[in-house]
Amino acid sequence: MDLSVIDKIAEELYQAEKTGNPIKQLTIQYPDITVDEAYAIQLAGRKLREADGREVVGAKIGLTSKAMQHIYNVYEPDYGYILDDMVITENEPIKMSECQAPKVEAEIAFILKRPLEGPGVTVADVLRATAGVMPCLEIIDSRYEPGAIKIQDTVADIASIGKVVLGGALTPVADIDLRYTGLVFEKSGEVISTAAGAAVLGHPAAAVAWLANKLSSYGVTLRKGDIVISGSLIAACGVEAGDSVRATFDRLGSVSARFVK
Repeated sequence: MDLSVIDKIAEELYQAEKTGNPIKQLTIQYPDITVDEAYAIQLAGRKLREADGREVVGAKIGLTSKAMQHIYNVYEPDYGYILDDMVITENEPIKMSECQAPKVEAEIAFILKRPLEGPGVTVADVLRATAGVMPCLEIIDSRYEPGAIKIQDTVADIASIGKVVLGGALTPVADIDLRYTGLVFEKSGEVISTAAGAAVLGHPAAAVAWLANKLSSYGVTLRKGDIVISGSLIAACGVEAGDSVRATFDRLGSVSARFVK
């Protein structure tokens, strides 16, 4: 794919984000698009957003469960970046009018106290580099028209990130085995999902290690202070105006969000 086409698509996706007018899936417009080309589009879109004064504050990891990988016919996770204005507080309502088709995922967020540079990063390296973890909700969204999307579509679209809601507690990881961290997920007061940390690549820190090693092939390092959301423990949950959601993690606390018109 020519660089001018990559830049054109990146601009179209960015305009779709700013205007709320979705575009047709890239895999329909460009049936031969590759995952590498989709990441090139993602990078071009990042440069556009940074040129507008938005700051990258971390990274997200998606497709961390075998079930989701099977749906997209892939064999590893994907990733995107987190911008400063994507991170919101729990008491800030999420306006459905500013979203396309939001869904909620419950995740464990890692806050790094020192850089992580691959290759060769291990789970132990991640835990040593982590200042603490926080309960997190990721509001996934899409800049595409309704319909099925493929891995190339989601990668180009910043891995379908919308908003990130962090819980209030930062918990050290020294004495916690995150594989066994339980989760109860509620929507409007009803328990709809339960899970444990091992749902994410066997250990949430394994997802962070994967990302550090993956980024090393592009000469990119996870930085001190970065927020890294490690992938959902549960299937994405659809929401409507009037809904509220809460994710309660054993020993980590809870995080909630509410949706309004």
